[in-house]
Amino acid sequence: MARSTLVQRSFDFDVKPKPEWLISPDEIFERADESFVQKLPEDYRIERKTTKYSGGGLGEYICMWANTSPDGGLIAYGVFNDGAIEGCKHLSQEQLNNLDKVAYTFCPDAQSETKRISVHNKSGEADFIVLFRVKYRQNIVVKTTSGKVFVRRGDSKYELHAEEIRELQADKGEISFEQRDCGLLWPNDFNEKAASAFAAAIKKKRELSESLSTPDVLGLRRLGKTVNGEFQPNYACLLLFANDPIRVVPGCKIRFQRFEGEREGTGEKYNAVKDIILEGCVPELIQQAEMALESQLRTFSPLDATGKFYPVPEYPKEAWYEAVVNACVHRSYGNGMKNMPIFVKMFDDRLVIESPGPFPPLVTPENIYEMHHPRNPQLMDAMFYLEYVKCAHEGTRRIRDTMAAMSLPAPEFSQKQSEVGNAIVRVVLRNNIKQRRAWIDRDVSKIVSEAIASDFNELERRAVNWVAENSTITISDANKLLGLTWPNARRLLLGLAQKKVFQYIRFVPYEKNVRDSKAYFRLRSNLPLPKGAFEQTALESDSKRKRKSGK
Repeated sequence: MARSTLVQRSFDFDVKPKPEWLISPDEIFERADESFVQKLPEDYRIERKTTKYSGGGLGEYICMWANTSPDGGLIAYGVFNDGAIEGCKHLSQEQLNNLDKVAYTFCPDAQSETKRISVHNKSGEADFIVLFRVKYRQNIVVKTTSGKVFVRRGDSKYELHAEEIRELQADKGEISFEQRDCGLLWPNDFNEKAASAFAAAIKKKRELSESLSTPDVLGLRRLGKTVNGEFQPNYACLLLFANDPIRVVPGCKIRFQRFEGEREGTGEKYNAVKDIILEGCVPELIQQAEMALESQLRTFSPLDATGKFYPVPEYPKEAWYEAVVNACVHRSYGNGMKNMPIFVKMFDDRLVIESPGPFPPLVTPENIYEMHHPRNPQLMDAMFYLEYVKCAHEGTRRIRDTMAAMSLPAPEFSQKQSEVGNAIVRVVLRNNIKQRRAWIDRDVSKIVSEAIASDFNELERRAVNWVAENSTITISDANKLLGLTWPNARRLLLGLAQKKVFQYIRFVPYEKNVRDSKAYFRLRSNLPLPKGAFEQTALESDSKRKRKSGK
């Protein structure tokens, strides 16, 4: 966008000037002055807008002209519909700066420039208006950052529906973002081992000739093309196999955050207890996100009808895993959203996955269980052969059904508008935090350091989780809960006492073959012991056992 400059133009007509209705938008922009801007009505070339229009609202009109053939159009900013001059000098410098970059912020694929025209406002004072010149884009359908498409029809802005958008894309011969040449070099910039494994899977499943090379197979799956003997990978190939995809798509990453409580704080109240950024190509992102979530999600252990313990995950893995895969596969990697990462936010009561871009065309929260319309079909196709997705529009159904099977609330699908106009698809999974107490960092952080907790095996983690839920655990509890023999359950709990995680509380001194029916383990704390109780260290207990057994 060109820097705005304050100019005073005179409109010099030829001896035989063109009729006003034949003057092109470029001529108007080049030669316009105050009188001419006021004189031309709103038509197929000019839109007048007062300064109450800003941000995304103004971005929609920029999008409109960028999609309106043959020449695009102009926006006279600071002018009333009747041609009276409002002016822009009352705007703050920040507002003017935002005005200069409004196209980049809300409609980045538009080609526009601005300049200021000296005028007198309706009060007769010296003032200025801002004139936007928006070019028509012949080869692509221009979208706002919220994914909407507008055109000019008559003297009005008109939003295209999904079918109309596809027709316009066909008219312009536009190819999808993922099919564009990514600019990286094959094979230097790619993980050849992963690409070769993919090619081998394709040849096996589709019964292709073994003589086909990896680039041959990638070309057949529309992940690039061979030009003059050189394979040119496209964006879909980059997202799947590039060594460093963020060189080209900086937002090809996931930011994983775990927050303390049920709200996301800011500033001094920022309450993230874990905040990490995952980087890599799409398959790697999914694998890393899977590991990050599994390390943070809790397993509960209620009793069943027969009095036996059974493990219950906080959320069904099928649900959260599918939500992460969908976020990676169906997000918008183009349309000005290259820099935006996926967010996975974990709260005490819910898990939130946010991916850049609106819902794919035709998909809404109301029909999401029935509609299958992938935004990135070549990426989706490749992920099918990599066995990450099924391509059967049943992923969202699996999220819904597995949540229902655990008596958890239905997943929530929504589209949220960000402050800068970008659309974000949000999936929310809610747990039963109100009915059961989970292992929350703040409850045990003074006792279980992150360094110690990171070394827990799965059985130790479940034992500590049980105590966080139920305050205490006995050897018999651990025997049933973890499926261990009584001696092995005892050994595990004593080991946690040795690590200073548990306190071993007894009511009678240790004697061989004599069990203390009241003995239990609890998280280490300064709380007073029950009457008649004492803490027995694991070392003390083991040494007595060994001496009495003659070992």
